[in-house]
Amino acid sequence: MSSPSLVIRNGTIVDGSGGDPYEADLAIEDGRISAIAKNLPRGAEEIDARGRLVTPGFVDVHTHYDAQVTWSERLSPSSWNGATTVVLGNCGVGFAPCHEDQHAMLINLMEGVEDIPEVVLSEGLPWNWHSFPDFLDAIAARSYDADVATQVPHAALRVYVMGQRGADREPATEQDRQRMAELTVEGLRAGALGFSTSRTLNHRSADGKHIPTLRAEEAELTAIARAMREADAGWLQIVSDFQEGEVALFRRLARESQRPVTITLLQSNARPDGWRETMAEIDEANREGLRITAQIRSRPTSVLLGLELSQNPFTGRPSADRVARLPFAERLACWRDTAFRARVLAESFEGDRRNRLVDRWDRMFPIGDPPDYEPRADQSIAAMAARQGRPPDEVAYDLMLEHDGKQIIYLPVTNFVAGNLDVVREMIDRPNTLLGLGDGGAHVGIMCDATATSYTLTHWTRDRARGSLLPVSWAIRRLTADNAVEIGLRDRGLLKAGLKADVNIIDYDRLRLRRPEIVYDLPAGGKRLIQRTEGFDATIVSGAVVYRGGEATGALPGRLVRGARGA
Repeated sequence: MSSPSLVIRNGTIVDGSGGDPYEADLAIEDGRISAIAKNLPRGAEEIDARGRLVTPGFVDVHTHYDAQVTWSERLSPSSWNGATTVVLGNCGVGFAPCHEDQHAMLINLMEGVEDIPEVVLSEGLPWNWHSFPDFLDAIAARSYDADVATQVPHAALRVYVMGQRGADREPATEQDRQRMAELTVEGLRAGALGFSTSRTLNHRSADGKHIPTLRAEEAELTAIARAMREADAGWLQIVSDFQEGEVALFRRLARESQRPVTITLLQSNARPDGWRETMAEIDEANREGLRITAQIRSRPTSVLLGLELSQNPFTGRPSADRVARLPFAERLACWRDTAFRARVLAESFEGDRRNRLVDRWDRMFPIGDPPDYEPRADQSIAAMAARQGRPPDEVAYDLMLEHDGKQIIYLPVTNFVAGNLDVVREMIDRPNTLLGLGDGGAHVGIMCDATATSYTLTHWTRDRARGSLLPVSWAIRRLTADNAVEIGLRDRGLLKAGLKADVNIIDYDRLRLRRPEIVYDLPAGGKRLIQRTEGFDATIVSGAVVYRGGEATGALPGRLVRGARGA
């Protein structure tokens, strides 16, 4: 019998099942877990994991690396935070299928919906595909630091079939519907794990137009759902504003497709209890035998503001807007000028107030290192200003100049109505919810929530001081097996002999998120927010160590994951 290629020795196994942790060795051969027991034979390589958690790799079900996978080998920051499988193609947006004359439209849509600059996409996308199977083949030809799974995006599909009529949100004809259904099945059979769509007013192209799928008629969605049932493959991922009757529509789609449905669910400031009403309908659907989940985030939607970022608290004041596109060094010089400071502070916001990001200084907080995503009211800019006897905008202005103009201000915009995360505690403990919505690869100048995986461990099992904690084994199951099963990947998500060797070795006591920062590593010198995390001793994909102590090893075992019906 051959010796294992790798043995992880003396670790605390948290296997993803939700069961109690236990101490054992874990052996890996040919990219799979070969044994979990004490005193295993020596391997070709050994890692001493004494005092460390040994967990399955995390399954990140909600990312937007659709562009990044075409130019980068690294799916960071998700892969820096223990994700060994990432799912892209969410929210109905993507780049396939596409006709050549639709490239600009799809870039415009992705820029608007997911805040990825046009110049980055135009420079970076190779467009070496036409159909959705072509796109998968392009991904399959590359190697990554994590496995990549895909979904068929409704917006791209609709415009591909209907042309400008689809972009203008005209009703689909019977012929249009059947063609969309056929192409969805083609994508699923090529290896896509699902189909995604968006029905929210928040999703608009960079030129302000609503996403093509906004009010797609039930007949269109039903045709696709029935095709998925016939193909016996995929899940439906949906973003919605929950207009009257929409959850009932989603229940009908679940019944027609006989496939899992997952719906983005957050607590909004406008309807603080609306999520409970939606959750009650979801729970009722599951009692009826349908499979519908609410996809939730384990912290607030974390909008970040600053001089180097896409927006700051003074965006919309004329003087601030005039210098917003200057190179950062020149912009910072302007903001340090006392005359410029006086002008900005004397001005008011101009423009459509619906586009105003924030009006309340009591909901803005200077971000720390490590960041506190559940800050107390007395940590807000409004509270700081009251203590200092100064106007809050003066305090915010001066804060932004700290750290050489790179200070970041944190604005929680969902899941924080009461000024705490009690509502998230309710959400994450519900049986029909999934942890996701990290949005890795998107919102590159204003958000960095891909670290919500690590935050689930640090905040909810160890650090929270404003409420009860949850078991580590619970959190690991939620980040691994629960997500893997839901998207139909039963070869991962658990530490079990015979399954894929995707593993994290975590120094739990040292695990912490660092302060977000801007780097300029996108095509055309584009910027993006990243966030490092300390405490991951190693991340292993298919038996190969891809990160040690947060540093890349050079190994790139990650590949395209094709669904059960894929080639």
